[in-house]
Amino acid sequence: CIAGPLREPRQMLAEQEYRGHLSIHDDETAEKLGFAAGPIEGPTHFSQFVPLLVEIWGTDFLARGSISSHYQNVCTEGDRVRAFAERPADGDARCIRIFAEKADGTRVLSGTATLGPDFPASELDQRMARLRPPGKLLILEELRVGMKGAEVEQVKMDFDQHMGALYPFSLKQKLEKITEPSPLYTEEGSADSPWKRPIIPWEMVSVLAESSAGRARFPIRGPAIGLFADQEIKMINGPLFVGHPYTLEREIVAISESRRTESYWVLTRIFDGATGEPAAEMLLNHASLKESYAGYQEG
Repeated sequence: CIAGPLREPRQMLAEQEYRGHLSIHDDETAEKLGFAAGPIEGPTHFSQFVPLLVEIWGTDFLARGSISSHYQNVCTEGDRVRAFAERPADGDARCIRIFAEKADGTRVLSGTATLGPDFPASELDQRMARLRPPGKLLILEELRVGMKGAEVEQVKMDFDQHMGALYPFSLKQKLEKITEPSPLYTEEGSADSPWKRPIIPWEMVSVLAESSAGRARFPIRGPAIGLFADQEIKMINGPLFVGHPYTLEREIVAISESRRTESYWVLTRIFDGATGEPAAEMLLNHASLKESYAGYQEG
């Protein structure tokens, strides 16, 4: 493996509102559910993998790469985290293992990184293939696989744009705290890049895709606290650019259940708003904690 440096990712979602209430990223809410404090959002760790994967595959990774992750343990403010990537033995493998650990060795996430355009099976492809039909559901009782979002959404991300109640910060504020700064994320530094304009950091693709998630209007009962359990971000014709318009389409592609959670897996397809061509995709497993839903045991 190759490894990055130990970093201290920052918590930027303490004031997040989710379906009209505070989210698991609020310290008090998290503590009631047995967490030490409000966890740092999972895709924050994706930034730590980008330099490693560019070292392996070059800038091709930024244009047609994928990070596919199963989240295992949460991180809170002050935790130090290191990213690892398996170096391909032949220098041209299109699927490698990745993982991240805290300084004490606690596994934060594990998964795969893949390179397109013909993407090999990823961590989440394999996990979805092993899903069993859920038992009786309560929070997600009205959801069905194949259900589409209520509307096609138009989005963009400018440097100073506030991204809404789900993400109460701007790209500029994120870049002040991001674990892996890059000239590719700035107006000045990107002028000499292959794309001649600033790109959206990998972890902020999640923000672009999820900031308007409420407009999908999936019929989910609540209030219930949710968290990201699995996530994949895939560039089809990337990278994505600051200030550029994109169109989002959402579809529920799986529904699952565990002892503590009910989960719905949403595939968000991201299209170039100017050309209509596919640009990227995000697959996200939204896990709702059963214990956070009042009266769950009574059904």
